[in-house]
Amino acid sequence: MPVNLTAPNPADLHPVPGVKLGITMAGVRKANRRDLTVITLEPGSAVAGVFTKNRYCAAPVQLCREHLAANADIRALVINTGNANAGTGEDGLVRARQTCIAMARLLNVSPEQVLPFSTGVIMETLPVDRIEAGLPAALADAKADNWAVAAEGIMTTDTLPKGASKQVQISGQTVTITGISKGAGMIKPNMATMLGYLATDANIAPALLQPLVTEAANASFNRITIDGDTSTNDSFVLIATRQAKHAEINSLDSADAQVLRAALIEVAQKLAQAIVRDGEGATKFISITVEGGRDEAECALAAYAIAHSPLVKTAFFASDPNLGRILAAVGYAGIDDLDQNLIEMHLDDVHVVTKGGRNPAYREEDGQRVMKQSEIGIRVNLGRGTAQTTVWTCDLSHDYVSINADYRS
Repeated sequence: MPVNLTAPNPADLHPVPGVKLGITMAGVRKANRRDLTVITLEPGSAVAGVFTKNRYCAAPVQLCREHLAANADIRALVINTGNANAGTGEDGLVRARQTCIAMARLLNVSPEQVLPFSTGVIMETLPVDRIEAGLPAALADAKADNWAVAAEGIMTTDTLPKGASKQVQISGQTVTITGISKGAGMIKPNMATMLGYLATDANIAPALLQPLVTEAANASFNRITIDGDTSTNDSFVLIATRQAKHAEINSLDSADAQVLRAALIEVAQKLAQAIVRDGEGATKFISITVEGGRDEAECALAAYAIAHSPLVKTAFFASDPNLGRILAAVGYAGIDDLDQNLIEMHLDDVHVVTKGGRNPAYREEDGQRVMKQSEIGIRVNLGRGTAQTTVWTCDLSHDYVSINADYRS
């Protein structure tokens, strides 16, 4: 069961002027399920993205990078579930290109103006004929208020669709930000087995989108982990249709840019945290803050060491306050000159460790009380400086093994 997560109310996902979404059942892997989504964009829209750092990346990731690098006027996105088109070699690239060609013909645009995305089983041939056959129905379904259905259409092992939306005022004009994401397993940053799409009608200079999407990703999707596996297909895309009536934002230092930046990060964090809350087999949502570092990088080393530790994660599943496992993870995180005698650690409001050792006032029943909660905070102070960072993760349960053992059946 997801941890304190519900499906988004369709009425709460505001349409973004210039964006339409259509969904259909193409039978990519299984019949009678929504598995093909198209997103169409009005001319003049700007698009930027960040993608997996896995060197064994999927064919659609390669094409997305290629099309975005060409500064094409992106007019459509095509997303299929059920098949990742990864580990498919040259044939996978050919099939991804066929998808773009088919969509381009229907829209009377060039194939380079289409971005393809796939998610699902790795090393299986993409049934591009089924995708091509489904595109007309997906386009016929395209409408501005289809965000909630699209959130369902991009799911794989997710148990719930994930969406978030926010409206802000920029120079007296209402600007909308709406996004959807998917992911539940094979989640570890740079990026995760996730797809994320965030759209706004803000009138922003296209050149500013790449730094904005990179910053938003680093504050959200690159701060989550479920199982430490970096996928082949991860993609996070930011779309700006530029249809809002305010003056163009042409500097990230401007007040308008800061309003937009904060709102984008807020929505991206909601989408990222929803992935962790819906982690495969998850029963607990865990926030890990490491502070007192010399820089953010070493704080992240310690935070991810805790978040990736199977011993830590299984202890949280069992509500067992075996908290020495957290200290051990900090110790092997790779901070070579770490002074263990300066470490402080809290579990929510419970002060567990002081000066590198067990706090004399700590009682195990207090630790167990916190461990039984569905939402838990870990705070570690390294005692080395003023930097800090936060990572979101979940516990590791029996169900995680079962879900992944049975994934292809």
